[in-house]
Amino acid sequence: MKGIYVLVIRIRRNTRITVGALGEFAFPAGLYAYVGSAQNNLDLRVKRHIGKEKRLFWHIDYLLSNEAAKVINAYYVYGDKEEECRIAHLMEKNAEPFTGFGCSDCNCTSHLFHAVDFSFLGKFMQPLTMQNLSAELSQTLIEMKTTLKASKIRRDAQFIE
Repeated sequence: MKGIYVLVIRIRRNTRITVGALGEFAFPAGLYAYVGSAQNNLDLRVKRHIGKEKRLFWHIDYLLSNEAAKVINAYYVYGDKEEECRIAHLMEKNAEPFTGFGCSDCNCTSHLFHAVDFSFLGKFMQPLTMQNLSAELSQTLIEMKTTLKASKIRRDAQFIE
């Protein structure tokens, strides 16, 4: 599978994270969305992002390797690199951008956004579900869902079903 994905991320508490050469960012507790693309193996890219143990390469790796951050939902749409930027521009109209984050290879303001609610994503993207993911990633998402239910974290975004 290839295309554009948006990861909805919950940050449990206010935290400061050094994001590579971008420097330190203050992340208030709350919901975030990260726009990315994978022109091959979208399911493997999302799985990589969900995992905590990884080489820190992309800006989002620094955020997601922090224990306060957890992916709670994911959406996708088929498209090329231009579609990634189009979605980032739509996000900017609905959420607060983190200037420079995740957009070193384009002219966007940001590919990471902070908002109270990301339910609007369902209007133009599909939730990543068990039917459209590889078996290995499906198991990772099932485990993630079980962990989230066990800790009774309430989410504003629709959860992966």
